[in-house]
Amino acid sequence: MVSKAFSFPRSHFIGFDHVWNEIERLSDMADNKLYPPHNVVKHDDVNFTVELALAGYSKDDLTVEVKDGILVVTGDKSSEEREYLHRGISSKKFTRTFRLSEHVVVSGADFVDGLLVIDLKVEIPKEKLPRAIPIGKTKGKKQLLTED
Repeated sequence: MVSKAFSFPRSHFIGFDHVWNEIERLSDMADNKLYPPHNVVKHDDVNFTVELALAGYSKDDLTVEVKDGILVVTGDKSSEEREYLHRGISSKKFTRTFRLSEHVVVSGADFVDGLLVIDLKVEIPKEKLPRAIPIGKTKGKKQLLTED
């Protein structure tokens, strides 16, 4: 029996390009073996930190950007003229991406002791926050019709 790879009929889903792009991005991430290793730390309901282990890199080798709701960390270590007898610390070029929720913003980044630490914060706009509606205060009062 010959098995066929399952493929989605993209032509049947109009306006869902962003979904297909996200699926392809996740597939590419799986192929990349998730290098470099990282932690995602939750401090409370609104503050998070992403930590990437980057031994051997310097601050100048790294870029951190946010574009279209995706946090992109890129590392490109300059080629060194060294002769290694054993090379166990990777210094390969990489791009690591993280999909951010709608209201997550990057509040800062620092590179200390081989860890790139990126601070994230959930900032929900005031108009999106729940609000209490007082009962009994309406602009236009309606009169109830009663039958006698």
